[in-house]
Amino acid sequence: MAQSEDALTQTSPLDPPITPEIFQHLVRLAALELDEEEAEYLRRELNQQLQAIRDLESIDLATDLPITSHGVPYSPESRPGLRPDRSEPSDKADAILEQAPEVEDRFFVVPDIPHTELE
Repeated sequence: MAQSEDALTQTSPLDPPITPEIFQHLVRLAALELDEEEAEYLRRELNQQLQAIRDLESIDLATDLPITSHGVPYSPESRPGLRPDRSEPSDKADAILEQAPEVEDRFFVVPDIPHTELE
């Protein structure tokens, strides 16, 4: 049986869902252009993801539980060593630079991103 949207977005009073007004504010800050249907879909998805995070946070864990990496607890003795840093020249730099819309002194030219100053 599928859960309703209301069941998926229920939160405690301390964690209210993202309202359409707050979402529109975030959309403006991110300089996104969304139609009404896209905005509502993304707002619902974001609320569901935040609820999943809240659900994970609510799981009781023992305070002495060791930290793991990818589910595998590594002791200092069994931990794999770090790989050495290596610089390897590539013959593809020119081919990559040729694909860029604009290059200056072998650097990509990136247009300025319009923004407004926050108060």
